[in-house]
Amino acid sequence: MTTTEATGPAAQHPADDADSFHVFDTTLRDGAQREGINLTVADKLAIARHLDDFGVGFIEGGWPGANPRDTEFFARARAEIDFKHAKLVAFGATRRAGGSAAQDPQVRALLESGAPVITLVAKSHDRHVELALRTTLEENLEMVRDTVSHLVAQGRRVFVDCEHFFDGYRANAEYAKSVVRTAHEAGADVVILCDTNGGMLPAQVTAVVATVLADTGARLGIHAQDDTGCAVANTLAAVDAGATHVQCTANGYGERVGNANLFPVVAALEIKYGRRVLPEGALAEMTRISHAIAEVVNLTPSTHQPYVGVSAFAHKAGLHASAIKVDPDLYQHIDPERVGNTMRMLVSDMAGRASIELKGKELGVDLGGDRALVSRVVERVKERELSGYTYEAADASFELLLRAEVEGRARKYFRTESWRAIVEDRPDGTHANEATVKLWAKGERIVATAEGNGPVNALDRALRVALERFYPQLAKFELVDYKVRILEGKHGTESTTRVLIATTDGTREWSTVGVAPNVISASWQALEDAFTYGLLHAGVEPAE
Repeated sequence: MTTTEATGPAAQHPADDADSFHVFDTTLRDGAQREGINLTVADKLAIARHLDDFGVGFIEGGWPGANPRDTEFFARARAEIDFKHAKLVAFGATRRAGGSAAQDPQVRALLESGAPVITLVAKSHDRHVELALRTTLEENLEMVRDTVSHLVAQGRRVFVDCEHFFDGYRANAEYAKSVVRTAHEAGADVVILCDTNGGMLPAQVTAVVATVLADTGARLGIHAQDDTGCAVANTLAAVDAGATHVQCTANGYGERVGNANLFPVVAALEIKYGRRVLPEGALAEMTRISHAIAEVVNLTPSTHQPYVGVSAFAHKAGLHASAIKVDPDLYQHIDPERVGNTMRMLVSDMAGRASIELKGKELGVDLGGDRALVSRVVERVKERELSGYTYEAADASFELLLRAEVEGRARKYFRTESWRAIVEDRPDGTHANEATVKLWAKGERIVATAEGNGPVNALDRALRVALERFYPQLAKFELVDYKVRILEGKHGTESTTRVLIATTDGTREWSTVGVAPNVISASWQALEDAFTYGLLHAGVEPAE
């Protein structure tokens, strides 16, 4: 499979060694400032291991001395993690105005962290120096010079983050450049230009980075926030202008709307620019690493994230599917396997024959090139979706529909005679939910009743009571997600209801859909499909 790649200026200048280009991750510090993220020390250790496995060069662990949790993290990381690729970085500030770096307790805490690399945040916007630090522009330069030179003398490698650099450059370019020059001359390995407010656009970043590089001679990095939605583009624009150090966070986590997303930045550098920034084979682990970190921070992975989202290589339009059937490159910019992802075909009322054929192949259902069969499935899907069904997020229900058309009959492990659910509201404010099901399975009529914490849960339990004697595999099935959508209708509470259920057997997960005039009936349909699909894939032969 051919892909578009190695098109950027770095394509002619691949990294000669691990230090010629830096991938610097700040998920554990800047990423942790995202609303809704609250990392324990154990969480930070787990994420650090994932990032090291991915092969980033530097992992910024937090601010030791200013935060007890971060202090503990550095102590434990030294003892518990044998880093294979990354160097641990401690973050802190330049010494206080009027003091000395050698006597500053915060600077001492950075050294005591044991981190071999230290990132210092320094003011580079003149108004921030005067209003936030409440000191003079000259003293701020001395704070940078003194702190950097002291840490270098102590054997530490130093990076300097020039906070609010681009806004400061716009207000007073000469002073902003003097901060860069001072840090560089004091011994900082890299000076990072920070778009702290996230307001820059790519062309502006390219122009500023190129000018600062020419005027200061410092090695430059870029730290971009995503407030304009341009953090990844701004990061690559800085690389185009000569920056050789990129600061990112996993999945773009960060304060406000977030930071430059590590994964699209790295993928662009490796695939589009042809620059080796990760160990051999690491790029193929990218989707796994992204989702693993999302699990640790307890956030649902973004389905539409570039490269690693489950929808990144999902195709819905029939026209796209027809082209992909001929050559996947026609509607995909890379082979998804390069980043550990997979191509998916979505089945909807937009589906054509090619979509159905590709989806059947994906699900392991052989359609045998039968055009009449495929046409029937297409019409069946469009008819069902018109009445409210959706198969994009219910692959299990679609597979059952597909197999029914291929085999000429629906798979049946039981036949429903009737069911009912009773919700009892009691005067003391308590509630009772009871369900009764009447079924036929393997020639036997079964009546079963169960209680639950809701009518749907009661139906689920009643089904299990009725069927587990015949199908012990059901004991492993667990409902893990339940979604209800009220579809547009003309009769208010009589509107059509769609239910999506996710079920797992401990090793795989599947989703089913039900549509009916009320939520209980829709739930029953989805439950029937969930049990049927699970038994089918457990290798159980259908038998009423």
